[in-house]
Amino acid sequence: MSHVELVLRVPESLVESLSDALIDEAEALSVSVEDADAGSQDERPLFGEPGMPVHRSGWERSTLRVLFESEAQATEAATLLQAQAWASQVHLQALQVVPDTDWVRLTQSQFAPVPITTSFWIVPTWHEVPAAARQVIRLDPGLAFGTGTHPTTRMCLRWIAAQAERSGGPLGWERVLDYGCGSGILAVAAGLFGARGIDAVDIDPAAVASTQANAAANGVGLQAGLPDAAAGLYPVVLANILATPLKLLAPLLRGHLAPGGQLVLAGILERQAGELTQAYAPYLALQVTDAEEGWVLMTGSVPLR
Repeated sequence: MSHVELVLRVPESLVESLSDALIDEAEALSVSVEDADAGSQDERPLFGEPGMPVHRSGWERSTLRVLFESEAQATEAATLLQAQAWASQVHLQALQVVPDTDWVRLTQSQFAPVPITTSFWIVPTWHEVPAAARQVIRLDPGLAFGTGTHPTTRMCLRWIAAQAERSGGPLGWERVLDYGCGSGILAVAAGLFGARGIDAVDIDPAAVASTQANAAANGVGLQAGLPDAAAGLYPVVLANILATPLKLLAPLLRGHLAPGGQLVLAGILERQAGELTQAYAPYLALQVTDAEEGWVLMTGSVPLR
């Protein structure tokens, strides 16, 4: 059965309220937001930091694609919308039939295997493992942040892989803390490379459940829970969150570092590196050790007593 799509041109100020109204009151199946200037010189990127929503609901000129079950529903929604005085800035672009699509196959096609190094890959379960892969994390897109596609995640994974290569064998980490674990991808990677005593914590119960599922799928043993599950000292603490919470967490994360322990921080834009250096200065010295697409990885270590 085909569906019908209503295409609207909408100013940024109306994107959120109109999207909500179309879902809640007009019974739209879905609403997607696109840059109306995409592909032109006026195209503007709209990014959010890892694990957080973007601070804007749309572009200055946004296109809403609204999906309905029937032409009657779409037509009614368009008619009611055009009758509203406040909707004078909303322009109807099209009302068109959308053929049936295998949405599962389409979604899966957008997530290909991700190389972290030449031999370390993130591979969705529906893909074959690339011939070059020697170490693999099986991970599908889900509700929790962290699928290996974002630069912050890739940099953390590269750092873990580099430590294993430097050691010339399994990682000798007796304990690891992944703070703000999201999908658990960093904790899983640490386990695959030989780390033990892995604790993964997050404020979101969905992330905890995702971490447990992904660890089981990859044969990694770990403990996942809410933040109070982190206890004691760790030789390695990983935190791929956001610059602002990372600054607030400075004393807490430092408090979990064992003597000689290494701290790895991500979710930091290049322009925020100075803020993080300053925030952690009373506890340890941070340095930028990797950079990709405007993001940086910062690391530091606690002196041995």
